Amino acid sequence: MTMLSARIERLPFSGFHRRLLLMGGLGYTFDAMDAAVIAFVLPVLRTEWGLGSVQIGVLASANFIGFFFGALAAGTCGDLFGRRKVMMSALAIYCVASLFSGMVDSWTVFLGLRIVAGFGAGAESAIIAPYLSEFVARRYRGTFTGALAGFFSFGFVAAALLGYFIVPAHPQGWRIVIFITALPVLLLLWWRRALPESPRWLESQGRQAEADTIVDAMESDMARRGLALPALNAEDVAAPPPSSSRGSLLKNYATLVSSKLMRISVMTWLMWLSITFSYYSFFTWIPSLLIQNGMTITKSFGYSLVMYLAQIPGYFSAAWLNEKIGRQATIVAYMLLGGIAALGLAFTHSDTQIMAAGVLLSFFMNGTYAGVYAYTPEVFPTQVRATGAGLASAIGRIGGITAPILVGFVYPALGFAGVFGMTTAVLLLGAAAVTFMGIPTRGRSLEDIAAAELS
Repeated sequence: MTMLSARIERLPFSGFHRRLLLMGGLGYTFDAMDAAVIAFVLPVLRTEWGLGSVQIGVLASANFIGFFFGALAAGTCGDLFGRRKVMMSALAIYCVASLFSGMVDSWTVFLGLRIVAGFGAGAESAIIAPYLSEFVARRYRGTFTGALAGFFSFGFVAAALLGYFIVPAHPQGWRIVIFITALPVLLLLWWRRALPESPRWLESQGRQAEADTIVDAMESDMARRGLALPALNAEDVAAPPPSSSRGSLLKNYATLVSSKLMRISVMTWLMWLSITFSYYSFFTWIPSLLIQNGMTITKSFGYSLVMYLAQIPGYFSAAWLNEKIGRQATIVAYMLLGGIAALGLAFTHSDTQIMAAGVLLSFFMNGTYAGVYAYTPEVFPTQVRATGAGLASAIGRIGGITAPILVGFVYPALGFAGVFGMTTAVLLLGAAAVTFMGIPTRGRSLEDIAAAELS
């Protein structure tokens, strides 16, 4: 470990970190609002523009397509050009494309703009956790990054309220909602302009003076607040420093699939693919199957709002458990409990049972992401942290794209038992990958984790 990293590790949680949490978290909130509100906009566009099922399906997939390429680009560029530049650029791309998508009258132009907006949102989602995790000490990093992901839940709740109360209330309600989700991002961009670049990334690029200046400012901010800084940990200072080898596009991807990191890379790919595939399988198809059986409560606003509200304790309970039992245990436990909840939801026979099982499903499946977002950037060295996290996130989007398609093929042939069996098998695969291929990160600095993996 370098002296700079040892200085970051001794910093107490303070107002500086709360600002980081709020600035980063609000980005996740607007990402979630934008993705979720489209579900309320598309039925209006179907009627207003006379769209068919195929066109609606293509529009529904626009965000996923953009998310995939955005996550890949953010990871690659974040390691090569800096986390902050990518974050600010991604947010600006999302904001501009989303605003213009609310002004058009052509479904093809709308599709193109939604893909671009998804690109920006996907890039933002992929870079925030790796970026901000580099500012926090090991003793609260898991809770911090898990809570950061928890801001997604606020966006989903807000989207539900906008979708139910504003979209149907005005002939141009769908445009108003899109503007509401995009315009506040301009304020967030202005607020974020003061965010510094990651000192750990700067150090990995040989820009030591800039990195030291940022950490000096962090320490000065805490001194002004009357917070006493503890002495540097002697073991942290004495630990070997991380590699300062400069990367390139090909070199970074080669590092991810090298013998030293292949196991970790594959673990993150399976983890992201399984949770995203299972999430969209459960939430897309189980409600539809229940409706076919006459359980129409899943179409109600009350049911949808409760499902969204259940995300909030799901995310933040998992964020707390990240430091109590570790990221691996949290991810695996929430994955398995989510699978059990899905089984319960599929075989319920009353509105009360459906509501209870649905709350548990939303709680655990969304809570899993608080562990996933905290764990993914920790297991990669600084030089390829954003690339590794971005690639894993992009692979996860493949799960979101393919889940509805595969379930659509499996259900007519094998029925619900086949759908549930396939989805549960994928979920168990992800849990097994985290258990047997993952590494413990709780209570360890980013440099210690990287040194152990690369040794």
